[in-house]
Amino acid sequence: MTLDIPRIKALCFDVDGTLSDTDDVYVHKVSRFFPRLLFKDPQHTARRFVMWVEAPGNALLGLTDTIGLDDEIVALIDWLSRHRRPSSKTLWLIPGVDEMLRRLKGRYPMAVVSARDEKGTMRFLERFDLLKYFDAVITGQSAAHTKPYPDPILLAAQRMGVQPQECLMIGDTTVDMRAGKSAGAQTVGVLCGFGEEAELRRKGADLILNSTTELADVLLRR
Repeated sequence: MTLDIPRIKALCFDVDGTLSDTDDVYVHKVSRFFPRLLFKDPQHTARRFVMWVEAPGNALLGLTDTIGLDDEIVALIDWLSRHRRPSSKTLWLIPGVDEMLRRLKGRYPMAVVSARDEKGTMRFLERFDLLKYFDAVITGQSAAHTKPYPDPILLAAQRMGVQPQECLMIGDTTVDMRAGKSAGAQTVGVLCGFGEEAELRRKGADLILNSTTELADVLLRR
């Protein structure tokens, strides 16, 4: 799959694993508890464990192909996103994200589309002075339902003054890909967070990037 770049009029960014580098920090700490003697790929195992702890909804969605409870799992993810306790963990900015956003500012309206609570999302954006880049901030409480429902992207498109199909959803999990596709948007899967290439492609990613920081080069190439 490839992007239809002329169709893109606005950008929607996930936070965890897409703008913030929370995942690698925790994976590194956890991986030592998965010795190579017992686990073929300790880093992979640690990453999956962290996903279950930090984002159980994202992890559950990976089971839908095998247990056949897609609608029920999506509803559970929505419930978990709205009722989980706000995280107090430290958020770090992925190196190069600020420069990438600076290059794209003024060329595209941009929105944050996160399943995080509003307080945690704003704390991260303010800490790294990122609010100046975004025309809309959509959190887990902004729309009637959270990702992987399309509602947050539909709301972001409305606030940016574009059609949902003119948006590009950038995220690191299948939850982001599903939300984007169900809203009619194009999607980019990034490998700097929880997601893996095969599962992101299976859920409809139009493009895979190793890091979110590569996006400006792709969009401004023309």
